[in-house]
Amino acid sequence: MPRLPQLTEDNAGLLVETKRQLGRVPNLYAALANGPAALAGYLAMRDHLSSGALNPRLREQLALLVAQENHCTYCVSAHTMRGRRMGMTDEELARTRQGVDDDPHAGAVLAITRAIMNTGGAVSDDDLDAARAAGVTDEELAEIVGHIALNTLSNYFNHLAQPELDFPEVQA
Repeated sequence: MPRLPQLTEDNAGLLVETKRQLGRVPNLYAALANGPAALAGYLAMRDHLSSGALNPRLREQLALLVAQENHCTYCVSAHTMRGRRMGMTDEELARTRQGVDDDPHAGAVLAITRAIMNTGGAVSDDDLDAARAAGVTDEELAEIVGHIALNTLSNYFNHLAQPELDFPEVQA
């Protein structure tokens, strides 16, 4: 049973914007609409990050990895479905959840993301050097932290609100 209502009234146009960005209004976002400023901030950050240096596949991998690290079954389920729609195989999705990828750049992005999450951003010089050696740019590093923040917001809000799962379930 959801702990917060899933709103359908949209006086501020936020659910319309959610549908524009995501193609639908998942229950998590309908619950986040209880705090219009929180949903507006989330959507603005998501919109800006979607036009950044990281390609759509890497952004989806980051969302999946962050959801896994934050033990968010709702978001792991959603991003597994989105990853499949982008052509990722079940093996690729499983490896992403472990923070690894066969592509050296993508693997480095996932590895530094896990290191950032595990250290609260206080990564070692060795971790940072390894990411840079694999071609991760300073622009990408900044965006990675942005994606961690964005996805942690939705993960943590999910834990609080407990909306009804509206994706095929994949346990975190």
